[in-house]
Amino acid sequence: MTAGGRAGGRTALALARRGLCHALLLASSCLVGLPFVWMLSLSAKPPEEIFDAGFALFPDRWYLLENYGKALTEHPLLLFLANGVIVCGAILVLQILVCAPAAYALAKLRFHGRDLMFAFVLIGLLIPQQVLAIPLFALAHRLGILDTYAALVFPFIVSPFGIFLFRQFFKTVPDDLIHAARLDGLSEMAIVWRLMVPLAWPAVVAFSIFSVVSHWNDLFWPLIVIRSEELMPPPLGVVAFNDEEAGSDYGPLMAAATVIVSPLIVAFLFAQRWFVDGLSMGAMK
Repeated sequence: MTAGGRAGGRTALALARRGLCHALLLASSCLVGLPFVWMLSLSAKPPEEIFDAGFALFPDRWYLLENYGKALTEHPLLLFLANGVIVCGAILVLQILVCAPAAYALAKLRFHGRDLMFAFVLIGLLIPQQVLAIPLFALAHRLGILDTYAALVFPFIVSPFGIFLFRQFFKTVPDDLIHAARLDGLSEMAIVWRLMVPLAWPAVVAFSIFSVVSHWNDLFWPLIVIRSEELMPPPLGVVAFNDEEAGSDYGPLMAAATVIVSPLIVAFLFAQRWFVDGLSMGAMK
């Protein structure tokens, strides 16, 4: 076979692989996006069409104003959204304040027990949240913070994933840069906040997306510690749309779910470049 034939064969094989990859990506994207599209469709349908036996993506009679109006007025949906912003914002700020210095110490400082402490961080990644629910609930009861914002925040202040992600990114920073900062008179904490965190901005954005999405969608812990409607975060607020006597009104319920999910989608689309950079640069080490 000539060199031209071999090159043509390799090109055809590369094109076939690329086409297969794109087909798999398209199929997986459709599987992931279908529930969101169906949610949007249901939020625009009247009750009689929601339970219709046939399949129709677009409604025969648009019911957008009624469903979204009912979702915004029947329950304090905007208050639920505000609670989500307060809780997720507080958790994220506290997590960065704790995780960045801890990750810097594990990545750049030498001290006895460093590897053992990092092993505990990795173990923390393996422990499901549900395992710690009972002792955390007992602690919250002992502290007297049940049914408060503090109860929603305090179990998540320390994030093993955040420490791990920042540590992996900090290890890519040259030691010479840190030595130069020390020669300029910067303290270790100043190095963390004035040097390491700005350099790790993609990792901060990636972790922020993970943290906000996780706690914005969390129903398990708020369902345990919150009873007052005025403190409910978005997922628990959606549960308030369920009426045990009349049943769920699925049109407003889907409209409320759409409103709650929309900020996450917009935020991810805005920050996706930093999100990918944060994960890929941390993985290069």
